[in-house]
Amino acid sequence: MSDMRVRFAPSPTGYLHIGGARTALFNYLLARQNKGTFILRIEDTDVERSTQESVDAILAAMEWLGLEYDEGPYYQSERFDLYREKIQFLLDSGKAYKCYCTEEELTQKREVALQQGAKPQYDGTCRKLEQERPGQPYVVRFKTNPAGNTAFNDLIKGNISFDNCELDDMIIQRTDGTPTYNFVVVVDDAEMGLTLIVRGDDHVNNTPRQIQIYAALGYAVPQFAHVPMILGDDKKRLSKRHGATSVMTYRDMGYLPEAMVNYLVRLGWSYGDEEIFSMPELIEKFSIKSVGRSAGVFNPDKLLWLNEHYIKTGDPQRLGALLQDYLHSDGVDTNADLDAAEVVKTLQDRSKTMVEMAQKGAFYYLDELNYDQAAVEKFITAEQTEIFSAVLEQFKTATFDAEGIETAFKQVLEQTGLKFGKVGQPIRVALSGGTSAPGIYEVALVLGRERCIKRLQRAIEMCRGSK
Repeated sequence: MSDMRVRFAPSPTGYLHIGGARTALFNYLLARQNKGTFILRIEDTDVERSTQESVDAILAAMEWLGLEYDEGPYYQSERFDLYREKIQFLLDSGKAYKCYCTEEELTQKREVALQQGAKPQYDGTCRKLEQERPGQPYVVRFKTNPAGNTAFNDLIKGNISFDNCELDDMIIQRTDGTPTYNFVVVVDDAEMGLTLIVRGDDHVNNTPRQIQIYAALGYAVPQFAHVPMILGDDKKRLSKRHGATSVMTYRDMGYLPEAMVNYLVRLGWSYGDEEIFSMPELIEKFSIKSVGRSAGVFNPDKLLWLNEHYIKTGDPQRLGALLQDYLHSDGVDTNADLDAAEVVKTLQDRSKTMVEMAQKGAFYYLDELNYDQAAVEKFITAEQTEIFSAVLEQFKTATFDAEGIETAFKQVLEQTGLKFGKVGQPIRVALSGGTSAPGIYEVALVLGRERCIKRLQRAIEMCRGSK
């Protein structure tokens, strides 16, 4: 194990979204590449908005993506005693103070500052107080160093510097005694020994404030890398108006985790002209220094293309197990003695998502087919009775393997004098219920003799009923 320690720290106020999943992935790859430690921390200090349902959704998404963590999950809600201890240390050492300003007073201060053309930041009124006000509500503010600047070297963005005069005395503890994000994240990252903080660039402005807290508490400052935002096709921040943003929604839509991982890592990172990466290849090739500074644009079509690739090249056994899950979600009973892997093989080149595969493959499992009415009117008529009867008789005695099924059809063609096109399509409708099923030999082989005979008998009955 190396000394590298990285983390993913989501807030359980909703699902795991695309941006968060990419941040988790980048941290995971760095930890695995450097034989370091990947930590999961649940930042649930927002008691009102944090829910167990959201925690469960985040954990499920991490598992689905294959992002195994080495430590955790840690919960900030279980660490309040530590935060209070550190806040008291800052108060005792004169690096923080109690602020008694009311919300009305703070609003008035902001309005005055704006009217004067100044930045609407706290003016430090209570910083100068020499006595406490027992019984009066207060927040605790961190005493920011107002002189000079705070700078750091971002591994993605390069050197970044902030004038300290732009940083006011931020609140680190609310009136109800709960700590705030910018404070607890420093305590946790330091106490957990984090060496590199990889997070979204919406946290860049928090970094100088946090660096000052590190110093005030006597902690070593880790390295930082702020990854660019993900935008929709209109170049605005990715949101629900651009489509699904929840990772697990994509699972429900029939996407494979390897397609999502491959796509997420390419949102901001590149390795020459290569597009397809397995997880082992990503662990080998990923570099935080190769992450671009500009925002990535989420392209659903590219994700769909990757998903189609992974379905086509996927292991039929694994995809077969997944297919049955999607069929169950559609209310299809998969207890039939069909080989799901063989079902998949007939559909891999015809499906872009597992949902699509389930829709196209449901006919294999149905006791009663859902016939396409237009196909029935065209191909299951009295004129086709001879075709169905001829194939039925051949299937009763044929060797039911690929060669035997092909031989059976050849004998029907010889017997009827018809071309394959006149025979194949009616049989496809009889066996699958429509005209867009896979190759008829494949369908017959997967269905097996008994199902084929039963469906052909049903087609004959329908032909007779159409007279």
